[in-house]
Amino acid sequence: MDFGTEFKPVTVQPQEIEGLSFQMITEELGEHSFSALEYPIVQRIIHASADFELGRSLVFHPGAIEAGIHAMLQGKPIIADVRMVEAGIAKERIQRYGGEVRVHIADPDVVDEAKALGTTRAIIATRKACAQSPGGIYVIGNAPTALLELIRLVKAGAAQPGLVIGMPVGFVSAAESKDELRKLDIPYITNIGRKGGSTIVVAAVNALSLLAVRRAAGWLG
Repeated sequence: MDFGTEFKPVTVQPQEIEGLSFQMITEELGEHSFSALEYPIVQRIIHASADFELGRSLVFHPGAIEAGIHAMLQGKPIIADVRMVEAGIAKERIQRYGGEVRVHIADPDVVDEAKALGTTRAIIATRKACAQSPGGIYVIGNAPTALLELIRLVKAGAAQPGLVIGMPVGFVSAAESKDELRKLDIPYITNIGRKGGSTIVVAAVNALSLLAVRRAAGWLG
């Protein structure tokens, strides 16, 4: 194939591109302290962002990966903070075990209540999700207020998430919300600092669902 440029791609085969990318990530990341179950999450996040600083900043609760795998195989819902997160999740792997992805940010009742109370839709959507989806996997990549509300509800005993993947991006309350999450003794995957976002949490969910498939097939100890 003639690309009309001096540079020619190493390969145009999708699986080869991914495999070579993962090899390069492993070589460039070098020594690390992530466990064998945590590293696939780290690898996918670096692959999605090309950001090794972000990858090294990831923090895992000791029970996070097992809790996430268990929740997925039990068909627990995944609750995303925005539609952009929902769009990127590999839903066929979630649905295989009876799960689904839920997003409440644009629900009419959420919009109306947020307007009436003068607060963010993310906060009201989080309250709705916690009431309807105990044991679910909460995936927050954009709204620090959603993560802070979830933390508040956990402390109040009003939320029982199976796993929290909390990596909102931004300047206002983003890093601080993740600091607060790390203080909780519940399963979580997060990072230190302002970085994060939809593609990052999507990468974490998709990596976790691949681990769940491997566990179900008996390929993962």
